[in-house]
Amino acid sequence: MKDVNTQEYKDVNTQEYNEDGKAIRKVRSFVRREGRLTKGQQHALDTYWADLGLNFSAKLLDYQQVFGNNNPVVVEIGFGMGSSLVEMAQAMPELNFIGIEVHRPGVGACLISAQKAGIKNLRVICHDAVEVFKYMLADKSLSKVQLFFPDPWHKKRHHKRRIVQPKFVQMVHEKLSVAGVFHLATDWENYAEHMLEVLDKAPGYENLANDNLYVPRPESRPLTKFEARGHRLGHGVWDLMFQRKK
Repeated sequence: MKDVNTQEYKDVNTQEYNEDGKAIRKVRSFVRREGRLTKGQQHALDTYWADLGLNFSAKLLDYQQVFGNNNPVVVEIGFGMGSSLVEMAQAMPELNFIGIEVHRPGVGACLISAQKAGIKNLRVICHDAVEVFKYMLADKSLSKVQLFFPDPWHKKRHHKRRIVQPKFVQMVHEKLSVAGVFHLATDWENYAEHMLEVLDKAPGYENLANDNLYVPRPESRPLTKFEARGHRLGHGVWDLMFQRKK
């Protein structure tokens, strides 16, 4: 069994260099706010990773080999502590789920929940999602991509760090199968407006909202405790669903 404390697991993105051998600085959509792993989370990483974890590799995944079936594949970017992802995987055994998260405590917590639920249709990757998409996911191979409550980077000078940008949206489009869906959600209205603007301009997408704005929260996306509390306080949440046309 692989030790998840090795450098491979600590590096959630690969370093690239220019022709002069100097490291290339990239604008990242995340910051490594790495809290301390609990004993339970570390135990889960040590014990369950062999069955539920996928190591980053510059090689396309073979979904049949990973899951043992050819069911449609759903990818979630940034699953946090993984509770809603595990709930979705448990509720929809006819689908295969891959969760991508850079924070190891969240990965460990997700593994604990998945193991307790006896889930077999979920795998997790602890790495930069952009690199996972680039190297590990085949074009036109995903039925859905989920991005729920990403860091809003609410200060204007930090908007460039928001993950939803034209280049990223086009990358997602390439990985979705025809009629595949990109489902996003945020509790920041300004970010929702930004998401809508970027996706409206992106070629090859169709907004599934009847008014070409936002969709009601579908039953397939679990209501989190944080979200439920926000509703009680009058806070809004915006869901967007865009389908690949061609």
